[in-house]
Amino acid sequence: MDQENEEQDHSEKKLITMRDVAIAAGVSVSTVSRVLDERLPPSRSASAEKVRQVARELGYRRDYVASSLRRGGTGTIGVLVPRLTDAVTAMFFEEIARAAARRGYFAVVATCGDDPDQERESVEYLLDRRVDGLILSTCRLDDPLPQTLRERDIPHVLALRTDGISLSSVGDDELGGYLATRHLIDLGHKNIGLIGGPDFASNALNRRKGFEKAMREVNLQIQPQWCCSSDFNIHSGEDAGERILSTTPPPSAIFAVNDEIAIGVVAAAHHRGITIGQELSLVGYNDIPLVSRLPVALTSVRTPLEHIASNAVDMLISGEDRQRVRAVAPTLIPRKSTTPFKK
Repeated sequence: MDQENEEQDHSEKKLITMRDVAIAAGVSVSTVSRVLDERLPPSRSASAEKVRQVARELGYRRDYVASSLRRGGTGTIGVLVPRLTDAVTAMFFEEIARAAARRGYFAVVATCGDDPDQERESVEYLLDRRVDGLILSTCRLDDPLPQTLRERDIPHVLALRTDGISLSSVGDDELGGYLATRHLIDLGHKNIGLIGGPDFASNALNRRKGFEKAMREVNLQIQPQWCCSSDFNIHSGEDAGERILSTTPPPSAIFAVNDEIAIGVVAAAHHRGITIGQELSLVGYNDIPLVSRLPVALTSVRTPLEHIASNAVDMLISGEDRQRVRAVAPTLIPRKSTTPFKK
């Protein structure tokens, strides 16, 4: 019983990381890692002695579970994203890199353009470079790659998207879709359109579920002519916006499941002489920095990328989690693109 209490007390203490030791000792994280790596011959330099002394004083304990992750001992995490031209995935990789550095790891990135064949090639590229594990924001519901990684016993975490089986760190996309749609409903809109993103992405599908839940909650009919799928980019959003806004009558509001799609809708509305925030209310998703600086600032659902990234790194290093899919709640950020319905 005493041992259980001691273990509980220890688990409640703040985890001292290599980064903490590095800051206190005035050296780099890589220096701390090298000095404290028991597989290397011990250094007797003054700097190394200081690192060991600081580590003892802070109560640093080597994370043996994390160490077991390192098949090749490279201290690197491979990150796969669809593309770095996408603001969300670029921002997400930066958060992953920061979270990895806090744990003494270095993150390297590869892209695949949301193409399954390129995705597999990129994964093999990263594994050939002996990364210690993978974080993938590329999961497609029609792609067997996560199952292949599980069968090969390759440490990995899915991020932003999930297959519901592999360890995953995501936003609560259903809640986000609900918040976006409920916001429009509360402003008096009943004729609400949806541009739902690609059918292969779990985050797009869950945002649609949130839209449908909010509409059902107040007995509003979902009109097929105002709803369509799309890719996660501006061009696709513009095409979808043109189709929806050409209907008679058009909807008074649209929920686009990411900000780039919403920016495309802004372009489509401009072509038709429709004023965002007056004749059409529009909500996006992710709250990338650009949308608050548009001529009519865009209402958006803010995705907590920092927390999703930190969770992904922690789950990869620990190799397990009580929640197989860990979801972080988003926040609605109202701006001038959404206004009360005018008859």
